[in-house]
Amino acid sequence: MDHPFLNTEVFKWVVLPILIFIARTLDVTLGTLRSVFVSKGFRKIVPFIGFVEVLIWLISIRQVMQHLDNPVCYIGFAGGFAMGTYVGLLIEGRLALGLQVLRLIVSSDWDPLVNALQKEKLGVTIMDGHGAKGPVKIIFTIVNRKDIARVRNIIKIVNPQAFYSIEDIRIANQGVFPTKGTINTKMDYIRNVLPDVKEK
Repeated sequence: MDHPFLNTEVFKWVVLPILIFIARTLDVTLGTLRSVFVSKGFRKIVPFIGFVEVLIWLISIRQVMQHLDNPVCYIGFAGGFAMGTYVGLLIEGRLALGLQVLRLIVSSDWDPLVNALQKEKLGVTIMDGHGAKGPVKIIFTIVNRKDIARVRNIIKIVNPQAFYSIEDIRIANQGVFPTKGTINTKMDYIRNVLPDVKEK
């Protein structure tokens, strides 16, 4: 038997749309993270996220279909989609999962920069090249995405004139990587729980 509150105007026009908004926010957040995890190579966790995502979606869409005469439910459903996309990308940015390749092109004073990167326990590969203004050194290193801001700061301090580019990569194997640090934040804990894409 339904609770009397479920038949009130307050529930129909206020509480229900808010619940739909929250449910939709949750399922789209999970969907956004699932897509990001697939692109980053974290495939083992994706089926579990997909299961919860679809379960929440079914609950929310059922409520919408049962209240087709309530336009506020439509707004809650659409608003939850928009909010879920934003929240999912926000969480993914905070997690900063995956690896990135950093390419540096340096025309002079490259030794201090290489030493600074190696002090961070980063593997460094150096190649000779020739740029528009003469000989250069091309430096490659693989960096955890969560550490990229710190590495960029090192470059800015040691050799601010260095040109560099950064790209995402899915898998790196048989390289020199910094060991996982201590858990200082909740995000660090989640990163350590997720499988490592360095090994395939």
